[in-house]
Amino acid sequence: MRARVTAANPALIAVKGVGPVVGAQLLITAGDNPDRLRSSASFAALCGTAPIPVSSGRTDRHRLSRGGDRQANAALHHIVKVRLSCDPATRAYRDAHLAKGWTIKAVFRALKRAVAREIFQALTGNCVVPDYSDLRPARRAKNLTLTAAANHLGVWPARVGELELGRRPNDELATRYREWLTAA
Repeated sequence: MRARVTAANPALIAVKGVGPVVGAQLLITAGDNPDRLRSSASFAALCGTAPIPVSSGRTDRHRLSRGGDRQANAALHHIVKVRLSCDPATRAYRDAHLAKGWTIKAVFRALKRAVAREIFQALTGNCVVPDYSDLRPARRAKNLTLTAAANHLGVWPARVGELELGRRPNDELATRYREWLTAA
């Protein structure tokens, strides 16, 4: 499934929190012609994450949209959960808005809308796909092992191997890895 999703849209797998199953669901939702999506707002509405005012007189509160593809909404929810578990910027956003008095539901809605904007950029080809193809040859040229690289970077060797193969993109880790390879 990973190979098919990557072949269909490599930028989608490069988005943090998107794996093969979630990527496949988002590709199914977008359909064969992602150009039909006019804007990120139309994609958000298609996924059921567009903000709906609670009532006509009070527009400062929003509710969940019951329209749209529920599986795509679940995929966006999964991406947000993954980012909350491993992305410090997402956790900081959550904590800052909870301190302002937002509910956790409101924070999740806002994060899903932000993820929908990012996914829309990937689906329409307006995002850069990171290239990590230089990491493995550089490590092998210096006769270094995955374990040595992982120990220096403070991650598991499997994580370094996945980064080298482009299976789990992480620009911050790739930057540290390149600096270490240059210095080694």
